Amino acid sequence: MSFYRGMTCENVTIKGDKGTPITAYVARPSGPGPFPGVVLIHHAPGWSEYYIDETRRFAHAGYVAICANLYEREGGHDANPDDVGAKVRAEGGIADSQMVGDTAGAVAWIRAQPNHNGKVGLMGSCSGGRHAFIYACTRKDIDACVEQWGGNVVMAKQDLNAKKPVAPIDMTKDLSCPLLGLFGNEDRSPSPEQVNQHEAELKKHGKNYEFHRYDGAGHGFFYWNRPAMYRIEQAMDGWTKVHAFFGKYLAK
Repeated sequence: MSFYRGMTCENVTIKGDKGTPITAYVARPSGPGPFPGVVLIHHAPGWSEYYIDETRRFAHAGYVAICANLYEREGGHDANPDDVGAKVRAEGGIADSQMVGDTAGAVAWIRAQPNHNGKVGLMGSCSGGRHAFIYACTRKDIDACVEQWGGNVVMAKQDLNAKKPVAPIDMTKDLSCPLLGLFGNEDRSPSPEQVNQHEAELKKHGKNYEFHRYDGAGHGFFYWNRPAMYRIEQAMDGWTKVHAFFGKYLAK
């Protein structure tokens, strides 16, 4: 893996679901490339500084990276991410279909870049992990997917609603690319039992996947900005797994 000290970072406007313009943060390495692409799907706290930093981290590792503001309709471009995230959570989240449309816009933006190598990876955590899995089961325009502790992949029928009409686990047969899953064994959303169900369904349908489960880690163990959650040894091993996975499927 090459590291690029120089990079360009900016906000861009992309076409989201139903053609709605939304803002996305972009980081790209210096140099001619061609570079693989990574689309980041932010978590329920929103388009936070953690995800902005993670976008830059991928550019440093040699990827054109983009993270769209999936909550922009609910709070506008300049609103405080914590406030918008709280509002969205109180309203039951965003519609899965809207997320797919917005993420498709981010994937299309990557694929339109002249220094792109033609490969795109997708990664998200928490609700974003759930969303990443849904996208990989709904669309066929990505080459690899990383799901970090996706909550509510396994859902009871009574928890389905207009925004979340289908449990992601029931989409497994349509998974279109290799999947990497990272989970903490002390997490309750998803619980180890739910991860077992998730894995069993992937095995049932013969999907290309790898799951890694970490003792001593709960929900959000990558989140360096949340000391109560962060587990440095498990997170660093997880990052090694992410880079190896994307290196395998996104290099060209």
